[in-house]
Amino acid sequence: MTQAGLDAGVEGTAEPAAAPDARDSVGAASAADVDVFLSGTVFLDIVFTGMLGPPSGGREVWTDGMGSSPGGVANLAVACSRLALKTSLAAAFGGDVYGDYCWRLLSESENIDLSHSQRFEGWHTPVTVSLAFDEDRAMVTHGHPAPREMDDLLSDIPTSRLCFFDAGLPRPGWLDQVIEAGSLVFADVGWDDTSSWNFDELRERLSGVYAFVPNATEAMAYTRTESPGAALGKLCDLVPLAVVTAGNGGAFAADAETGETAWVPAVPVDVLDPTGAGDVFLSALMVGTAQDWPLQQRLKFANLCAGLSVRDFGGGPSGRIVGKWKFQAIDDGRGGRLALGLGVHRHSTGHFNCTIWSILRCLENRITATGISS
Repeated sequence: MTQAGLDAGVEGTAEPAAAPDARDSVGAASAADVDVFLSGTVFLDIVFTGMLGPPSGGREVWTDGMGSSPGGVANLAVACSRLALKTSLAAAFGGDVYGDYCWRLLSESENIDLSHSQRFEGWHTPVTVSLAFDEDRAMVTHGHPAPREMDDLLSDIPTSRLCFFDAGLPRPGWLDQVIEAGSLVFADVGWDDTSSWNFDELRERLSGVYAFVPNATEAMAYTRTESPGAALGKLCDLVPLAVVTAGNGGAFAADAETGETAWVPAVPVDVLDPTGAGDVFLSALMVGTAQDWPLQQRLKFANLCAGLSVRDFGGGPSGRIVGKWKFQAIDDGRGGRLALGLGVHRHSTGHFNCTIWSILRCLENRITATGISS
């Protein structure tokens, strides 16, 4: 794809960069302890929806809806688990009632392995309040650093096919170990409150990483560019798989190993709360990559999952799409454990079941209203 093509958001081809196919290494992790290993910060998310605009000084704003759930890296963990990935999470949990709630929900309700996580009495859980309006959200967060660094807690890293780390934080000590063991490492970033957006530092943190998946604002800030496509052109130099999500502008991606480039539009849905949509997108991208799907197919599936997620409250609940859709492992005829089936409940009456490929075919034929629209 030419630079003009990236900026315009059209599909095309590009010369593949000279890089080994990192997906060949997944075979080395085929006998892994888990499918995906995640490390990061867990927050308690409190989400308010139905706001017409942001609050202003001296005014009290009543909202139509409110929800709460584990947030931060827990959003991604829940989405991965719901996509039939055996998921292990390493994180610090507070010794307060919020920490109790997050731990119990993740371990008991979502079947996420927390054997590499730790509780800390006397340390309170970080809290984020998310205010959803204008199909976007603003967030207010309070928290303190955990009593111990995650590197100190992770003396025994589980083997995994896929891994995730936050590239906005210092590169963790365990990262080189999992890369050498054959895991495909995915990364994203959060908002840089220092406003430095240091590209050289980002390059160092992404050394050996397979995929980088920032949103458009973050990507353009790091690359000093004016469009998601232009940002993608620069991020291609850092990792084999670069993806830039642009909300209702769709998603841009380039795979240096296959030479594929693609842009896919967002799925049109009524947005209740976009919190955690990026995490749901990333988890679906992981699944598609592990299945060795073509790039455009991976993006369509990730956009579908992200689109479904914004119709519910918060990152955790939207990752679960409570009472609406659920993914289960099925046999793909080749012994593949990660092939998926999808059941979607339509309103309160009836439901339909179809394979992912059928869903993607529906998207391609523009008849997704059958099961995706409200």
